Amino acid sequence: MFTRIVSLEVDSPATTIVMVSDGPIPFPQIIVRDPHGREWISSGDAIRTEDPTRYEVKLDQEKLAPGAYRIQGEGCTKANLAEAGGGDWIKAFAEFTMELPKKERTRRKNKSTSPIRIYFGIHKHMHQPYYDTVNPAAWDGEKDSIFATRAGAYKDYLADAIERYVQGGLPHAGISTSWSGSLIEQLDRCEREGLCGGQFAGWKDRFRAILSEKTRPDGRGAAGQGHARLRFTAFGFFHPLMPLIPERDIIDQILRHRDLVEQAFGVPASRILFPPETAFHVRMIPALKQAGIEAVIYDSVHRSRACRNYPYPGKEEGMLPPNPSEQVNDPVDDWCALQHVWAPSKISPSLLKPEYVGYTDPDGTEHTIIAIPAERYLGNEDARGGFGALQYPSLFEQLHREVEASGSYDLKHPPFFLLHSDGDNYGGGTDSYYRHNTEQLVAWLNEDPRFELIGIEDYLDQFPPDPDKVVHIEPGSWAGADNGDPQFMKWFSRYREPSSPDLHSWAVLTSFQNAVHSLLDAGINTAAVQEAERLMLLAETSCYWYWTGQAVWDAQVTHAANHGWNLLQGELEQLQKKGDTTGPTIFPAWVLPENPGG
Repeated sequence: MFTRIVSLEVDSPATTIVMVSDGPIPFPQIIVRDPHGREWISSGDAIRTEDPTRYEVKLDQEKLAPGAYRIQGEGCTKANLAEAGGGDWIKAFAEFTMELPKKERTRRKNKSTSPIRIYFGIHKHMHQPYYDTVNPAAWDGEKDSIFATRAGAYKDYLADAIERYVQGGLPHAGISTSWSGSLIEQLDRCEREGLCGGQFAGWKDRFRAILSEKTRPDGRGAAGQGHARLRFTAFGFFHPLMPLIPERDIIDQILRHRDLVEQAFGVPASRILFPPETAFHVRMIPALKQAGIEAVIYDSVHRSRACRNYPYPGKEEGMLPPNPSEQVNDPVDDWCALQHVWAPSKISPSLLKPEYVGYTDPDGTEHTIIAIPAERYLGNEDARGGFGALQYPSLFEQLHREVEASGSYDLKHPPFFLLHSDGDNYGGGTDSYYRHNTEQLVAWLNEDPRFELIGIEDYLDQFPPDPDKVVHIEPGSWAGADNGDPQFMKWFSRYREPSSPDLHSWAVLTSFQNAVHSLLDAGINTAAVQEAERLMLLAETSCYWYWTGQAVWDAQVTHAANHGWNLLQGELEQLQKKGDTTGPTIFPAWVLPENPGG
């Protein structure tokens, strides 16, 4: 007769759970809860019972992520389950920890004697906006579905890829990733309130664990001596379009984001910035430097278009011709057309490397920062699913061939570029990207040493750019934003029509920014001002301009501004009495026609 569970144990390494009872159990069950709150229930034929008092369940180690697991073994004392109540179930509990698997490192099979090596990195962007600026706590079934369907991307997939780099013996491989503050805050809420079916319980655990994985700086030394293989880049807290917001707000967005990343993951964000939408303008550089940023990622086409001999392909590029005033860089002679990928523009492999980019302010002071190219067309293709969707072997072979033929290879500054894409959408947000396709990527890299996946910091340590060589980059963003033109037209939709929601949003936001800045400059920093300041930064979310024509998005900025004005009535009266010494807030210059002289 079954009256108690004698023991519940897991062997080492964790392959089998064994539950022993003092008698046959009519209805035995063994439940495994992973570090993220998910459950696997084994019963019936899934439990091996060669001995009537010994019950075994096999664990599939391939499916077990690192972390702490909780086991619940239970059985019913009643032979007729329909007659059983809660008191008829006897339970026992145990725990075990799954360590990061250590596999034999694969040796590279050197098939080539070529001294030319092409380096590349991978950047994954994660973001969710607040869907209601005046009621950020709003939640419904649609929001639940949006987050729940991305649970893998927001919890496990990045760590899955890093584990495959480690197991494959890639000494410098890592991923950089950018997370908006609005996403992190909402995931914390999901965890706290059990939203999305509790899927986000312990959602940060695997990130904190995988952050201990380090690169090997010399390619041979012990692990743990280099940089973290997973790097959270600097970002703007609410996903603002940085070229179009005030300098002081750029700084505030970055600093708030830096604090939140360290609070969430236990590590500070890196000093490398992935700007939202990869949107960059050189006039951002002074603000970035004030915020402690040392390098910025940009979309590679905007470096190409700033060369004096850029071979503009016409309207197929999706952008107007380059403005001649932007084309100040020396010409290059290695333009080539990528094959077997959507790439309407020719690229120059010699330009695919970190460089210093400069900006001269109105006072004549030059400001410089390291600029890191994210290759437009390869990154766009990689977003469809990683290795396989992007034909790495053939496309990288083509790049290698072009570098070799042009004679442009620089041992001190070899080619390096990022493959940048959303990490939670489309093919770039699937488990196959980070698991099976990453395994294929690792296998290919181990077969061909001419190409190396490397973290940004590892590359910069080995091949720092020359600070005496400063170049120019035209404004613009990545291809996903209506081809990322220098005019940022994605955020000025319908500007030629009698009514443009985008222009309305910029107008009310600029007024709201001035009110908040004026109060802060006057030393009026009440709770209402602090709430309005956060509301102002929230209203800068680029998504609120992205889907023009959808009322739910078009109205977000105006709703935020109106709510902010209501909050600040008393403070604004106080400012009027005290005296306003803050100058006007000037929206960044926007010239019509869009491309004078182009």
